[in-house]
Amino acid sequence: MSTLSAQTSAYKCLKNVFGYSEFRIGQEEVINNILAGDNVLTVMPTGSGKSLCFQIPALVLNGLTLVVSPLVALMEDQVAALKLDGISADTINSSRTRETNVDTWAGVTAGDVRLLYISPELLMTDRMLTALLRLKVVQIAIDEAHCISSWGPSFRPDYEDLTRLGGLFPGVPLVALTATADEATRLDISEKLFKGRGQTVVTGFDRPNIRLAVEMRRDWRQQLLEFVQARPGVSGIVYCLSRKKTETTAMLLRENGIRAFPYHAGLDSAQRAASQDIFMNDEGVVMVATIAFGMGVDKPDVRYVFHASLPGNMEAYYQELGRAGRDGEPADAFMLYGLDDIRQRRVFIEEADGGDDYKRREHKRLDALISYCEAPQCHRCVLLSYFGDKSGPCDNCDICLDPPMLEDGTSLAKVALSVIVQTGQRFGAAHVIDVLLGADTEKIRSLRHNHLSAYAQGVDESRNTWRSILRQLVASDFLSLDISGYGGLSLTKNGQLLLKDISEFRFLRDAVGLRGGSTKNAGKAVSIGDSFSVTDAELLAELKRLRKTLAAEREVPAYVIFSDRSLIDMAAKRPTSEIEFAGIFGVGKAKLRDFSKDFLALIAQFTK
Repeated sequence: MSTLSAQTSAYKCLKNVFGYSEFRIGQEEVINNILAGDNVLTVMPTGSGKSLCFQIPALVLNGLTLVVSPLVALMEDQVAALKLDGISADTINSSRTRETNVDTWAGVTAGDVRLLYISPELLMTDRMLTALLRLKVVQIAIDEAHCISSWGPSFRPDYEDLTRLGGLFPGVPLVALTATADEATRLDISEKLFKGRGQTVVTGFDRPNIRLAVEMRRDWRQQLLEFVQARPGVSGIVYCLSRKKTETTAMLLRENGIRAFPYHAGLDSAQRAASQDIFMNDEGVVMVATIAFGMGVDKPDVRYVFHASLPGNMEAYYQELGRAGRDGEPADAFMLYGLDDIRQRRVFIEEADGGDDYKRREHKRLDALISYCEAPQCHRCVLLSYFGDKSGPCDNCDICLDPPMLEDGTSLAKVALSVIVQTGQRFGAAHVIDVLLGADTEKIRSLRHNHLSAYAQGVDESRNTWRSILRQLVASDFLSLDISGYGGLSLTKNGQLLLKDISEFRFLRDAVGLRGGSTKNAGKAVSIGDSFSVTDAELLAELKRLRKTLAAEREVPAYVIFSDRSLIDMAAKRPTSEIEFAGIFGVGKAKLRDFSKDFLALIAQFTK
């Protein structure tokens, strides 16, 4: 098949199989690279349609696509969704009976399965690899690819063995997919998987539909209740730092009439599975969880993620907030933080397994998150800047919607920048602050930094104030923090302008102490379909009930039948025929065949 005909076939699959009229940003580029036989590292935000990037080539190419996925539940949901779209997909995993797995393998060897979902542990066994090498494998997709890199905070040793795949399957395109990878992590993934011989497609990290807010913890119970009670009847996730806190928080919500379940590694697997099943299938459920609940959670209609405690780092925060609003509709990401969180996170890093380099990197990643919390300007700008992405003020975060009172810190900033320049722009914050405060340390004496003109020029401010100023300078793009190196601070172009009196710096004098007031910064919850008439809203509610019934009959999550966006499209357009129903968002040939009759009959009741 020529490249042009393959691309034409890809577009036909998009429309006829999945029911979409156009590709999202980056999808077509990734697909074309795969169809041309190239390896591709794909970095796209959550909810941006990464799965289509390998699912469509799997339908165009004549052979077997392997999909490496970390969680059984995610595999099962994706296989169920593909089957409803009329696609021959299946999975072999440890939760299925031996007989079921044997039957699935028979379908694979017969050529009846186009996509096989499998865990990294099972894939990389000698027995499985030997068997697969006898088959026509045309593509290997690796989901959650950031787990490959030891540079990232989510490294998983079972993923590292996947680096052998390029040598075992020469000429077979590898596509690695992730929503979370800074530049150092991206380079590491590419080198390990592709030996640097591959394409990298980064579409940006922005999730503009998610409203960002950060608040100092005061009475966290009251802050949480205010937030959740303002969003009745929608699904949300509340992240807590400890197992005990997940239990007490879930109980707090239940005592206040909110359907909530705890989720952490200390619960038995059956209980976790039951809670996750309820959360995935029902509306209006709140999951209160540690980070044990996270990777692979693909419920599109999560309307908020609430961090009751500080996440571990920027990558973890981005990954966790990205579980909200995957359907593209308005959602909230709200975070509480305090000094106790920061201290506890430091302890976690120091007690973790890993060498000095690992601990150094994790401390710097945590510093970046604290900088984000204390940022005196648009939170989205700071978040995207961390990942090398740029944005103007977003008008959809707490800072933009309710700007804080700032003071002029230009003179203080220039003193700090002078120290950084005079010490060679290679030292971390701790040493810079020591110089500012005129500390008499062996390091300062040996480097003769006590002879610098900027030495002891910051004695009128406290160590904590200088820490906050440096973090805010990083967050405001006056300083760059070398996370992949030794945490050295260096001036950006903006920092150079500031030092030359061409720019100014405004800051929160005590960001930790001043930030926060009320959860009003999170704003009023915006519900999808808010602009509907009463009749439209009634129809949408009935469409959701029908979807839930059909999903229960097929033992799949409701969103696998149709997304909320598809139902909203139905309620707005009110199709009266199969031809019109085929024009609804997300309706391909298989869903047109299987579901049009039921939904058209319901819609007809509202059009009389």
